[in-house]
Amino acid sequence: MIRPLRTFVFLLVSATSMVAYASPSQPLSSKNIETASVSAYVSELKSGNVVYKKNADVVMPIASLTKVMTALVVLDAKQPLKEALTFDANDKKRIYNNYTRIRMQSQLTRGEALRIALMSSENLASAALADNYPGGHSAFVKAMNKKAKALGMTHTRFVDSSGLSPENVSTAADVHKMIMAASKYPEIKKYSTTVVHTAYFKKPRYKLAYTNTNALVRGNKWDITLSKTGYLDVAGHCLAMIANIDKQDYVMVTLDAYGKRTPLGDASRIKKWLTTGDSGDISDSAEHYQRTKLKALTP
Repeated sequence: MIRPLRTFVFLLVSATSMVAYASPSQPLSSKNIETASVSAYVSELKSGNVVYKKNADVVMPIASLTKVMTALVVLDAKQPLKEALTFDANDKKRIYNNYTRIRMQSQLTRGEALRIALMSSENLASAALADNYPGGHSAFVKAMNKKAKALGMTHTRFVDSSGLSPENVSTAADVHKMIMAASKYPEIKKYSTTVVHTAYFKKPRYKLAYTNTNALVRGNKWDITLSKTGYLDVAGHCLAMIANIDKQDYVMVTLDAYGKRTPLGDASRIKKWLTTGDSGDISDSAEHYQRTKLKALTP
C-alpha cells in the first residue's frame, strides 16, 4: 500500500518489517534492498525520516555498541577529560578478566580512555570510565539506563559499560535513537572516527597503538562522522554509524550479522540502494542465518 507523506512515498512490506521512503524523482522500493544483518534501521540524520528498517523492534544483544551510551554518560557528567584514571584489578573484573594490553596500575587521562574505547573498543578503558564515575560502577550503569529511558529507548537494558555481557540488549530502532543523540556530541564524533592513535600511559611510562575497528573509517571511500562496531558470539557483528551519501547524512544501524565483513557489506548495499535504487543480492547462507537467528529471538 502506498501513501503520500509530504514529498515522500511510504512503502510497507509487512512480511519483512521493512519500510522505504524516497523522493518521487528517484523512487526507492524496499523490494529492491537486501541486507544480511538480522536487524537494520536507516534514517536521514537531519530530518529523522526513516528510509529503511528491518526487524527493527526485535530485542537482541548489542555488544560494544554499548560504549556509545558509556560515552554519553561520561560526557553528560562533565567529568574532566584531562584527569588521570588508574587501571586496576577491579576494572579487570568488570571485563570478566578478558585480555587487555593495558598494564595494571598504569594511568591514562579520561579523554584518552574514552577515545580508545570508542575507536578501538578497548574494554578496560570502558570499565575504568565507569569505575571512576561518582558512585562507581553501579551508579554508572544506573545512569546508562536512565539516559536510555530519557532518549525513549524503551526496549533497552544495560548491565555494564563495555558491552561484554549479552545482557546489554536493545533494538535497531533504539540504537538509532542513541546514535541520533550521540551525533550532538563533538567528542563522540571525533573520537569514534579517529583512524589510528597512540595512547601514552604513565606509571609506568609506555605507549600503545590503536586502530579503528571500522574498516570503512580506515579507508578513504566513505565520509563517516560517527562510528561504532560491536561483536559477541551471541550478538553477531554489529555496526552503527553516520555517513554522508550524496550530500545527505544518514544514520545506519545493523545488528547481528554472521560474518565479520557482513556489516561493511550491508553498509555498501544500503549505500548502493540509496544511490541507484537496487542494493544487489545477499548469499543463501546469510538468508539462512537470519531465519535461524530471528526464530531464536522471536519464539
